[in-house]
Amino acid sequence: MAMPIEPPSRGSSTPGSRREPDALRGPRRGRARTSRRGGGGARRFTSTLRALDTVAASGAQVSVRITDLDRGTTVLAGDDHVTQPVAGLGVVPLLIEVASQFEAGTLDPLELFDRASLAGIEGAGLWQHLKVPTLPLVDMAVLAAATGDGLAANGLLERVGLPAVRAQIEALGLGRTALLDRFRDHRGPDDAPHFALGSARDLAEVFGALVNSQAVSPAVSAQVAEWLTLNHDLSLVASATGLDPFAHESDEHGLLFLNKTGRDRGIRVEAGVIAGPRAGVSYALIVCFDDLSVMHRVRAHEAFRTLGVELMEYVY
Repeated sequence: MAMPIEPPSRGSSTPGSRREPDALRGPRRGRARTSRRGGGGARRFTSTLRALDTVAASGAQVSVRITDLDRGTTVLAGDDHVTQPVAGLGVVPLLIEVASQFEAGTLDPLELFDRASLAGIEGAGLWQHLKVPTLPLVDMAVLAAATGDGLAANGLLERVGLPAVRAQIEALGLGRTALLDRFRDHRGPDDAPHFALGSARDLAEVFGALVNSQAVSPAVSAQVAEWLTLNHDLSLVASATGLDPFAHESDEHGLLFLNKTGRDRGIRVEAGVIAGPRAGVSYALIVCFDDLSVMHRVRAHEAFRTLGVELMEYVY
């Protein structure tokens, strides 16, 4: 599959892409960025395209989007409008709705939630291994963002309700994103086939909106971005950053980074923001593949890591 690169357009913009310095991007204030790339979009991401073509040739469905946040231009786009399963990345609109209700006062961050009311799951997360049976909602949000905790996410979803999250997705203008169901170990014929769906374009846009304080409100954007900077999964695109997966909220080299990953059988997804001295971008990559062997999985992972290397070259 050829991954077309859309040429930069100075007049184009995407939701959340306008440069508006805020607390998250504060470390980059006052730095005059001297571009040595020869203009936005000049880099062709040739290694990434080669890796994605290899994955696509094996039968995978691939979608990618990179947006330059300072210029509001598309750096790379390939099938970014296609809706695909995004697994745990569906937690992001859920977190936005939770933070929005915290800000509105309709939900108390310190309200205690008892996990005994939830059906047990054996997937990712820490809460199922902890002795404490109740947690405040705000701590559940931290667990959902930092460790992809399925129990915590299911508890938040039960508390705010699926209709509220769907309404929030619509308000954010994410026309190709949907949260379908809770996390489940097994999906039967009466269950939704996936936890969440989304497109690379929507995912890149919502992360751009978060760092530019345009997701609901500046306070909500900052809160969700703060939760996402705690994410421990730096094994895909983020592996190229060299950050400590357990303590990367602030980096001595001035790198701003936040991300979220999604994983399920035959599904790998990552979206986020990476900003350095020369540029800041939002990005999303979705790969849905036949998980027939370890090598199929390794090939998909390698495409993510290749993108990470070239993103680092772009922002530095």
